[in-house]
Amino acid sequence: MSFQLDKKQQIKEIVKCGKSPAYFLNNYARISHPLHGLILFNTYNFQDELLKDFNDYRFNVILKARQLGISTITAGYITWMMLFHRDKAILVMATKFATAGNLVKKVKNIMRNVPDWLKIATISVDNRTSFELSNGSSIKATSTSGDAGRSEALSLLVLDEAAHIEGLEELWTGLYPTLSTGGRCIALSTPNGVGNWFHKTCIDSEAGANNFNLTNLPWDVHPDRDGEWFKKETKNMSKRQIAQELECNFNTSGETVIDPECMEWMLSNIREPKHKTGFDRNFWIWEEYDPSCNYLLVADVARGDGADYSTFHIVKLETLEIIGEYQGKPTLDMYANMLNEVGKEFGNCMVVVENNNVGFTILEKLNESRYPNLYHSIKSTHEYIDQHTAEHLNSSVPGFTTSMKTRPLIIAKLEEFIRNKLITIYSSRTINEMKTFIWRNGKPQAMKGYHDDLIMALAIACWVRDTAIQSSARELNYKKAFLGAVYKTNTTMNTQIKGQQGYKKDNMFDKLNEAKDIYDQYKWIIK
Repeated sequence: MSFQLDKKQQIKEIVKCGKSPAYFLNNYARISHPLHGLILFNTYNFQDELLKDFNDYRFNVILKARQLGISTITAGYITWMMLFHRDKAILVMATKFATAGNLVKKVKNIMRNVPDWLKIATISVDNRTSFELSNGSSIKATSTSGDAGRSEALSLLVLDEAAHIEGLEELWTGLYPTLSTGGRCIALSTPNGVGNWFHKTCIDSEAGANNFNLTNLPWDVHPDRDGEWFKKETKNMSKRQIAQELECNFNTSGETVIDPECMEWMLSNIREPKHKTGFDRNFWIWEEYDPSCNYLLVADVARGDGADYSTFHIVKLETLEIIGEYQGKPTLDMYANMLNEVGKEFGNCMVVVENNNVGFTILEKLNESRYPNLYHSIKSTHEYIDQHTAEHLNSSVPGFTTSMKTRPLIIAKLEEFIRNKLITIYSSRTINEMKTFIWRNGKPQAMKGYHDDLIMALAIACWVRDTAIQSSARELNYKKAFLGAVYKTNTTMNTQIKGQQGYKKDNMFDKLNEAKDIYDQYKWIIK
């Protein structure tokens, strides 16, 4: 539309623009194009739908692919809101101050480039990342640090790249009251894994569990993008990057410790347990005890403050399947009794307990119950030793010690087992924990507000199976071969030869019998 209008026409156009943000943007708003410079805003259909949603819903959450112009259309809506409405207070928040400031800059540029006759309000206060109009409307950029925005009554809160704002759960608790007088919120972002505020808000919105309107905008909503564009764009991108930047896929986005492709493989193995038993029905069993098989039970004990869970896994050693799992909050007595009973039910299998402060209490109770097969290790080296040997060593300690030294080792072993598809996990609880098990400050740990108790127990299981059990198996296989050679001979030994039958001086037969007893006791761990 020509900007050469008489006074009467201008008034009509001002009225039309005030009623419709889409009409205003498509006819009078100009934006900066990287190749063509200043051009008229020409919205796509999906952008027009967004503008309508911004008006129709107080709270909007936008799950988007990159480079769709969502920040620009949001800036356009803000410009319309400020220009045609009085006393609107708008806050743009992002993790980085520069990100929020960039959106404010877009608003300012659109505002400055509308026709003079359409500037029914002008910029009266102009700062680098904030400005105010003569009609009382204002906009300000801020980072997520401090108490920004908490004391203000906001007309519109924009959370830019919301999935990347750490601690947004707490921030939202403080910011929500600022919208209580009818204020609106627009949260927009590419996905960044699961478990964060943005992910939960999207999921809850989809389920109708909150008051947010969800808009999902993957890469192909753009009319100029097709299969060839996608192929070219993703040529040098990882699967994680594609999921995050283009496909709007939560499950394979984010910096999870477990690779997204491995996560997809594990998700395909999930199945309901055959039994849900125990006093709280949190003991899940996928396969009953088989006397011909060998098992390992690994337990992680809750700290005792009620914030986390006590867990254990039952590992079938021949196939490395997790055929049993517990996650709950029993008392220490109940938990110790449960480990004792389950361990005996599965053939007096080796029980490995993480020996944190509370873990030692569990181990003492298992010793009092005379459980016959508890994991022990050397204090200084964390090297596994059998229970019989441990009883005679001052340097031994019952259970497994998770420390700054062992934690990265067991996590690496878990990742190795999963990456090589050596372990089979049926539990949705364990895999859900892996979705929120991320790299934070260079360390593998649960996302804030989530748990990793099942993961840690599983990591210990992988480590014990691949170190202690394998090492013991090799030693016992040697003893087995030696014993086999002795028992198979039919030759009458010369009693005058040292070490042969009849040579009583070195008690060889006593030692052989002792070795046989040890073999019979621990033959279950031989592959």
